[in-house]
Amino acid sequence: MRDKLEIIRADADAALGRASSVEELEAQRVRFLGKKGELKALLQSLGSLPPAERPAVGQLANEIRAFIEKAAREGALRLGRVAQDARLRAEALDVTLPGRRVSLGHKHPMTQVLDEVTDIFTSMGFTVAEGPEVETTWFCFDALNTDENHPARDRQDTFYIDENTILRTQTSSVQIRYMQEHKPPIRIISPGRVFRKDEIDATHSPMFHQIEGLVVGRGVTMGHLKNTLETLMQAIYGPDTRTRFRPHHFPYTEPSAEVDIQCYVCGGEGCRVCKGEGWIELLGCGMVHPKVLSVCGIDPEEFSGFAFGIGLERITMGRFAIDDMRLLFENDVRFLTQFA
Repeated sequence: MRDKLEIIRADADAALGRASSVEELEAQRVRFLGKKGELKALLQSLGSLPPAERPAVGQLANEIRAFIEKAAREGALRLGRVAQDARLRAEALDVTLPGRRVSLGHKHPMTQVLDEVTDIFTSMGFTVAEGPEVETTWFCFDALNTDENHPARDRQDTFYIDENTILRTQTSSVQIRYMQEHKPPIRIISPGRVFRKDEIDATHSPMFHQIEGLVVGRGVTMGHLKNTLETLMQAIYGPDTRTRFRPHHFPYTEPSAEVDIQCYVCGGEGCRVCKGEGWIELLGCGMVHPKVLSVCGIDPEEFSGFAFGIGLERITMGRFAIDDMRLLFENDVRFLTQFA
């Protein structure tokens, strides 16, 4: 039996040494030391030996068991080191390689223009006022001299939440709120998102951004309005910018005007953007209607004022010669990186 035990030792040593994976190593250990392993099977015949030989054979069997267990542990450590070395080689990092440049974000072109316009107005003494996008019909229409049956109201009806609550059609509602809370002199701009039932095309969208301005004080005239807007246009588009004022009608201003600038794409010759007219309608303006001042608690006999509303998208398109408003909302990185 001693000879058979030594054979088991030699076989186990060779088999464990050849194992190339932890799974194979465990299979060989079970082969020799498992409940049905070779060592267990051999020791079942230990009772057939003479009593005097049994202790020595049992001790040898225990030594062989300890030898196999040690060999299995050492094999597991060896295979672990091999696997770790292979993983380290596969995950090697060359610290001498140059780093990859991190791409930094930048302001959206509309944000750039909004900041520029805000700087222009604040340099003229204006402050920025804000208000809610979800507004009541009274602030959006009634307070602006546009009652429920007024024909101008149909053109600006927007997205209703309920009968008296809507998404604002213009930031003029901010002006009403401001005039109710402050007394003249007033000089503010009110930028923000507005909503109207416009069809989406190169120059229109049902959601867009507006910058409205309001000046109220003693002796304010149409000449002040014209000078303010021409200063703005020349600051944004350059000193050679051509503008024109056309008589128009707004319920909340009287007299009123539309302001156009010469097309920034074709230079006035006519193209798709200006619809062949050579001019692009940019904003509406006028002197604040006496009824609007009265609603806000301001005496129209003592004070006068002017107001205007500019579409931020249209200013941005002119500032950067963009021919389609939809590009500003599509978030195409290839387009936006041009304005970094």
